[in-house]
Amino acid sequence: MEQRTQFYIDGQWLAPAGKGSIEVFSPTDGALLATIPQGNAADADAAVMAARRAFDAWSATPAAERAAFLKKIQEGLKARTDEIARTITLEMGMPYKMSQRIQVGSPTASFGMYSKMLADFPFEERVGNSKVVREAVGVVVAITPWNYPLHQIAAKVAAALGAGCTVVLKPSEVAPLNAFLLAEIIDAAGVPAGVFNLVTGYGPAIGEALVTHREVDMVSFTGSTRAGTRVSELASATVKRVALELGGKSAAIILDDADFKVAVKGVVGNCYLNSGQTCTAHTRMLVPATRYAEAAQIAVEVARAYRPGDPMNPETSLGPLASKMQQDRVRDFIAKGMAEGCELLTGGAELPKDINPAGYYVAPTIFGKVNPDSTIAREEIFGPVLSIITYTDEDDAVRIANSTVYGLAGGVWSATDEHAEQVARRLRTGQVEINGGPFNIYAPFGGYKQSGNGRELGKYGLEDFLEYKAMQFRPAPKA
Repeated sequence: MEQRTQFYIDGQWLAPAGKGSIEVFSPTDGALLATIPQGNAADADAAVMAARRAFDAWSATPAAERAAFLKKIQEGLKARTDEIARTITLEMGMPYKMSQRIQVGSPTASFGMYSKMLADFPFEERVGNSKVVREAVGVVVAITPWNYPLHQIAAKVAAALGAGCTVVLKPSEVAPLNAFLLAEIIDAAGVPAGVFNLVTGYGPAIGEALVTHREVDMVSFTGSTRAGTRVSELASATVKRVALELGGKSAAIILDDADFKVAVKGVVGNCYLNSGQTCTAHTRMLVPATRYAEAAQIAVEVARAYRPGDPMNPETSLGPLASKMQQDRVRDFIAKGMAEGCELLTGGAELPKDINPAGYYVAPTIFGKVNPDSTIAREEIFGPVLSIITYTDEDDAVRIANSTVYGLAGGVWSATDEHAEQVARRLRTGQVEINGGPFNIYAPFGGYKQSGNGRELGKYGLEDFLEYKAMQFRPAPKA
């Protein structure tokens, strides 16, 4: 069992003021995996003040020098890829072979992207008699989730550091161990003291102390819409900038002219990625009513090919959920879907066969003929549960897709990209996959409506951590 007993504050590993500890459990078998410190308001204050003291010098550091530090962090992540992938697999359950590519590959690429971007990013421009400069917003608190733990950390930390901000990171207590590895890598890279700080603990204690701290200029939060609402309320007292990446209930529309074998397989794969623990998961598959039977048959065949099991086993394609709480929540949603009359096509609330019963597993599940107003069609489940919903025509499909409080992602499948794009433009959502187009870290990531505000990744993520300043000069006298 791993024991972490210190925070990384002001360039040092320090004993926390808080005396409690938090247990981290393995989702594979429910065993105790590690313990981490349970920080309190005093720890929050120490981390924030360290970031405040470091801000002036870091924000004035030339962009090329900041880029060099980001490059060193990228190299440090690459050097420890296997260790980090194994750590994330053990703490949150994504199959190891996928963790190497996604859970480590993506954050490594993010640090590299921002390192390159700083070389020619327009931090200032001339507008008439004004010089408009982009300056770091200040001290940033980053609060991150457990489903893609290091990816979400990197999307915030790499952009914030590149912009010239200093950072206090509070990762999820469910999957925090990867954050300690990142802190070690940042320390080894020689990043100046106080520029990056790491604390852990529960949201109501240390999290709220960070969000309400008067020396914090911005909060970047990823998590549930309920928690994001609380963050916004607390931050409003000091008029902080708040960036939120929250929930989703994304729809994939399969148009009548699409290749159904390809499209349905793509939607099921999207829904089941990371055992459904993806905020952009396409959990509603919209198909023409006249082709429901065909779509349902293909979806069930694809779902039954998934192999739940130990995420360290190379043959496993569906790992456990990250926590017992999440497992119970997903199984409750499945039971609710059945109680509301949705047709269970495969899977269900029972544990998968030949699985360690102490692990946090859920069978790959599909519901058919789902009413768009049912609970499982409206609320974010965050598990391997797909709802198939029928529509009458394209207008009806767009109406159903948009009939949600969320607007994070979506997908459209068609025989042509042009046809799919016509429908995609009508969706009120931050990202749309056209015929299964892959994720792009250079594109803006974020949502409409209750999926949040602000954008991460690419130049858009860097801009979120910058302020504008306009300096007006007297025009040169006319000859």
